[in-house]
Amino acid sequence: MDSPAADRIRILFLADTHLGFDLPTRARIQRRRRGHDFLANYATALAPALAGEVDIVVHGGDVFNRSRVPTSVAWQAFEPLGRVADRGIPVFVVPGNHERGRIPQMRFAQHPRIHIFDRPRTFTIDVRNFRLAVAGFPSERHDVRTQFVDLLTATRWRTPDAHARILCIHQCVEGATVGPNDFTFTTAADVIRARDVPAGLCAVLSGHIHRHQVLTHDLRGMPISAPVLYPGSIERTSVAEASETKGYMTVDLTRDADEIRVDWQFHQLPARPLVRRE
Repeated sequence: MDSPAADRIRILFLADTHLGFDLPTRARIQRRRRGHDFLANYATALAPALAGEVDIVVHGGDVFNRSRVPTSVAWQAFEPLGRVADRGIPVFVVPGNHERGRIPQMRFAQHPRIHIFDRPRTFTIDVRNFRLAVAGFPSERHDVRTQFVDLLTATRWRTPDAHARILCIHQCVEGATVGPNDFTFTTAADVIRARDVPAGLCAVLSGHIHRHQVLTHDLRGMPISAPVLYPGSIERTSVAEASETKGYMTVDLTRDADEIRVDWQFHQLPARPLVRRE
């Protein structure tokens, strides 16, 4: 990766790490397990941040596979994020639906540069001469379709004097697809209308959908005000994801006078293949 430029903010964006998946602390059955695959890809995804190649890190939610996790798993999740923060790189974390909208074992996240969206809120950071407003809210597990506009307003995302604004969430947005049959999310209560994404945001960074994809148009083919970026999960959590490539993203926000250009790149991780045997 290139080093960050003076007029650019580079974001490392990962999501759905599901740490603790198939990683029992006291296994009753001895068999090959996949829990360490998740930890290994987590470390690989964060390596560019630890090398100083990005300006901020955003975790789009479902850090953990469950809402209650052993102390060892919580430490394994936040210890590398703490090392990233120690380098002076801000870290932003969205609580996901697997965490029931609340990060467990918060004592491991106590760092002045680790920011948790424990409620609708906006953080402002300055990177060189570039001020970025980072808004977000925890996963809304009930009726985000009707509540999205109010949740977004509650973040006060328009308030900060910033050159650019992004939104960090853990939700379904209409048009997202999953599964081997390309199921498309449309009008359910847990799906955000694409037209509700307001002008003024330059990007929406979302977890929850395990397939990497970028949404730029709604179901009618009309442009969305800001691209909705899904990095997908870092490992396969079900057979339905057998054919999916896993990884993380880097997102570049480039400031040119009053214009903000958004560029993104997907980076593949060495996810373990799933093979079906009859």
